[in-house]
Amino acid sequence: MLNAAAHYQLDYTDLSLVLALVRGGTLARAAGLLRVDVSTVFRAVRRLEAALGQTLFEKSRAGYLPTSLANHLAQQAERAELALQAARISVEQGGEVISGTVRLTCTDAVLQGLLLPALPRFMADYPALILELSTSNDFANLSRRDADIALRLTRTPPEHLVGRCLGTVTYQVCASADYARRHAGQELADLAWIAPDEFLPDHPTVAWRREHLPGVRPRYRCNSMQSVTELVRAGLGVAALPDFLMNDGLQPLGPALAGHDTALWLLTRPDCRALRSVVTLFDELGRHVRWLRH
Repeated sequence: MLNAAAHYQLDYTDLSLVLALVRGGTLARAAGLLRVDVSTVFRAVRRLEAALGQTLFEKSRAGYLPTSLANHLAQQAERAELALQAARISVEQGGEVISGTVRLTCTDAVLQGLLLPALPRFMADYPALILELSTSNDFANLSRRDADIALRLTRTPPEHLVGRCLGTVTYQVCASADYARRHAGQELADLAWIAPDEFLPDHPTVAWRREHLPGVRPRYRCNSMQSVTELVRAGLGVAALPDFLMNDGLQPLGPALAGHDTALWLLTRPDCRALRSVVTLFDELGRHVRWLRH
């Protein structure tokens, strides 16, 4: 069996087969992806496993479960798939193209308020560029090398990262137009407050509220500013929100919170500056997210 595996040469067709079955999970879905019939996929998998001398999939009630080898081959197949796509685009466009996968992390508020409006302005120019997005509230993603680029709200970015400040972000207490109308004339301390929970203990809006409204106990607590915003928009109360989320009928109840602003930073690791895909996305974000600033 080992000799058979040693002499067998995997080709792109084999990788495509494994990738289709990993993605599909069943013979029928894999056959649909490959545009062949089910029996063809079944026989091809059996032949490949025999040639390699190793099991690629375990049959179960849920379908075909990939082994670690199958998952590894599927990852290689995806890279080959992306490389082939980049080559085709290069031929079509008559030159070199930016390709590869870039991992970007930001908070869900920054994703909704700043990143999503920016992406359509340039991503169409890079059809071979794959963007993986994850949302979180800390810098650990970059430190652990789980991400290549981060968009973060902070006054003091970590010294081991490099980047640029895209602008100042201010905060204002606001409410939905309906809530503001129904509670006109009431003191801020008497309103129903919506605030970040213990996952964001040092958030600028939390610091401001503790300083200016120490007796307020928020009625609603959320683990993200995007969730806080949605509750405010639903008319459940008031909250201090970043300026880039104040739209869709939200009404400010006062001026910006003096001394409690922050900054939007675009950050990456020093080792990523040698990657064209990362540098390209970094530069485009620097141009277009900045363009969205008030």
